[in-house]
Amino acid sequence: MEHRAAALAQVPPGRPTLVEVGGAPVVLTRVGDAVYACGDVCSHLGGALHEGRLSGFKLACPLHGWLYDVRTGQCLFPPRGSAVPSYPVRIDGDAVFVDVP
Repeated sequence: MEHRAAALAQVPPGRPTLVEVGGAPVVLTRVGDAVYACGDVCSHLGGALHEGRLSGFKLACPLHGWLYDVRTGQCLFPPRGSAVPSYPVRIDGDAVFVDVP
């Protein structure tokens, strides 16, 4: 189900932003003109990904540096890590909508 997650201005480029969408913690990242949404909990030890560092499309967990691709949620340390959920995003005017199950 699609939910309004934030205003576009609330998602600054290069800085992960935590929102709650449909009761789930979701981290929004803005890379260029695109916004991506994925789960906020690292699959390794549960670190809060919104507290991590974004470099291009790579989001690093603040606990141990595990990297995730914000476009897909895929862990970039295969086969050690599993993906975090990734959600479709739609921008309408100045609103960011995220589709979570």
